[in-house]
Amino acid sequence: LSAMPSTPAPVPKPLLPSAPHTEAARQLDELLADLGHTQSKLAAAGQGARVPTESSLDNMLDSLTRDLQELGITAAPAGICASCRKPIAGKVLTALGKTWHPEHFTCARCGQELDKGPFFEQGGRAFCEEDYHQAFSPRCAYCAGPIREKVLTALDQTWHPEHFFCAHCGKVFGDEGFLERNGKPYCHQDFLAMFAPKCQGCERPVIDNYLSALQGVWHTECFVCTECLTGFTGGSFFELEGRPYCELHFHQRQGTICHGCGRPVSGRCITAAGRRYHPEHFICSYCLGRLHKGTFCERGDKMYCQPCHDKLFL
Repeated sequence: LSAMPSTPAPVPKPLLPSAPHTEAARQLDELLADLGHTQSKLAAAGQGARVPTESSLDNMLDSLTRDLQELGITAAPAGICASCRKPIAGKVLTALGKTWHPEHFTCARCGQELDKGPFFEQGGRAFCEEDYHQAFSPRCAYCAGPIREKVLTALDQTWHPEHFFCAHCGKVFGDEGFLERNGKPYCHQDFLAMFAPKCQGCERPVIDNYLSALQGVWHTECFVCTECLTGFTGGSFFELEGRPYCELHFHQRQGTICHGCGRPVSGRCITAAGRRYHPEHFICSYCLGRLHKGTFCERGDKMYCQPCHDKLFL
C-alpha cells in the first residue's frame, strides 16, 4: 500500500469588511458616528449608574435628529445593525451581505471585534482565524491539532504532511510509500522486520519465494542440509531435532553408518562392538569371509574370523 499526499484541501480565504462612502456632510457624520459608537460601547459594556444608560443615549440621538430636522437637515440612518437591530448613525460596516455597527461585528465564538482585520465565514456567521480553524478545520490523526494548510489523506484519516511517518522508526515516507498494519503506517524495512515471517534457516524476513517445511518457512536457498549445506535435489530430506539433513549426515548423527562401507544403514543391520554393519559388510578383515555374530574376534577396530585371528596374532 502507498499513499501520496492528496490534493490540498481548499482553505477558505479570509474576508475583509467594507464600508461604503456616505454623502452626508463630514461634520454630521463625525458627530453621529461618535454618538452612535459611544451608545453601542456603553450598551455592550454595561457601565455603572453614573454613565448615561442605553435608553438615555437613544433619547439623546432622537433629540438630535429632531433638532436637525427642524433646521431642515434630514439624517437618514445608514442601515440597521444585524446584531443589535438598531439604526446605524455614522460609520457603517458591510459584511456577509449585511450592515453592522463596527463594534458589533464580532467573532461568533470568542466575541473578538473583526472590523479591523480578516475573518472567516461559516454558515452565515463570522469567525476569527483561530476559532475558525479550531471549530471547522480537519484534525491531524497524529497530533489532533487543526490542519490549517496542506492536508494529507491516508488510512481514511487526515494528517499534517510532516506528521505522517513510520509508526516504529519515525521516518517520513519516501517514494516507496508505506505498508499498513492495525491501522498504523510503517516503512517497508520496519514492516518486514516486525511482521514478515522469519526464515528458519537465516532468520531474515521471507518476502517472496519460499517453501514451507518443518513447521516453518524457508528461503529456497536456505533449505539445505544442516551439516554439509547441500540442497535436497531429490526433494527428500531427513529431520533431526527440527533441522533438515541429507541421508548421509542424518545417519551419521544417529550413529547408523555402516562401519564397513561408510554408507547409511537403513534396513537390516548387524551391531557388534558398538558399531553397525550392513550384513554383507560384516566380514573378516583378512579373508573377507562373512562373519557370524558370536564367531568373530576383534582386534583394534577390525573384525576377524577365528582362524584368521589365530593365524595372524597367535
